[in-house]
Amino acid sequence: MIKYLLRQLLAWFIRIFLAINITYFVANIFLDPSANYVERRPPISPERIQQMLEPYNLSHNEPLLHRWWDWLTGVVTRWDWGLSPIGGSVNEQIAFRVGVSAQLMLGATIIAFIIGVALGVYSASRQYKLGDRVVQVASIIGLNTSIVVVALVVVFIAIQANRSLGWTLFFVTGSGSIGVEGFGPMLVDKLQHLVLPSICLIFISWASYTMLQRSLLLDNISADYVRTARAKGLPQAVAIRRHALRTSMIPVMVSFAFSIPGIFTGAMLSENIFAWNGMGRYMVTTIYGNDIHGAVAVAAFSSLMVAIGAVLSDLAVVWLDPRVRVN
Repeated sequence: MIKYLLRQLLAWFIRIFLAINITYFVANIFLDPSANYVERRPPISPERIQQMLEPYNLSHNEPLLHRWWDWLTGVVTRWDWGLSPIGGSVNEQIAFRVGVSAQLMLGATIIAFIIGVALGVYSASRQYKLGDRVVQVASIIGLNTSIVVVALVVVFIAIQANRSLGWTLFFVTGSGSIGVEGFGPMLVDKLQHLVLPSICLIFISWASYTMLQRSLLLDNISADYVRTARAKGLPQAVAIRRHALRTSMIPVMVSFAFSIPGIFTGAMLSENIFAWNGMGRYMVTTIYGNDIHGAVAVAAFSSLMVAIGAVLSDLAVVWLDPRVRVN
């Protein structure tokens, strides 16, 4: 297992390194940092703009290969991912926004996974009964509802609840209030900001796990090894839990593992709706702001999350399926 993990990590390191460097050159082709200075008043000459960009290693006066080498050297030797076209540190932005996205997405994703799997098992074990029909209808609604629609409904209900109570129970925007001190008050304030976006993310996420788990479990319930277990006297619930569920969980766990990149960079809409300054919002900001170094750093982080998801999916398969062995 250790040798297998080391081989996988080395392979992913090579892929990530190549992807990051390719992204750097692509970003330099399509993004123009000088656009941040064009509309300033009084106007700035193109020559002066390039001079202003030189300290940030973004000036076209320097050959692209030289800029790339300076940037790569900074990353490898100092873990310095560069500066934005207006002088902001990419490292500081990434460090702050990763934490914000994790607060918003990690808990919601785990809760959606647990709810989805539980309802999938419940639905499959009651095929064609009322409970199964209800879960299927709810899943179809969840799969086909935009987060924008969900957010509008949730925000409307929250505002009405705040008005009815006469004080603010739910915060609609932001990830935290300014000036809150102490562990208890900070925890309560964080929960008040987390509730609404978490509800929206859970609502649009759980249904995919439910439908996948239900479909796979139904296939395994009718398998020979499950029927044999039932014939030996095991109750249906025990046979499902001990035999069918373990096998049917493998693709669901793989799907969950590969959702990890989306935990940090896939929440663009929800972060914009609820004004959370996370990685999803930062990714959009780097594109609109022609921030080459920021865009490459986001791509690097996304690649790292994909690698982690891939390794975790392999571990999940080995853990759930005793027939799988790695060397």
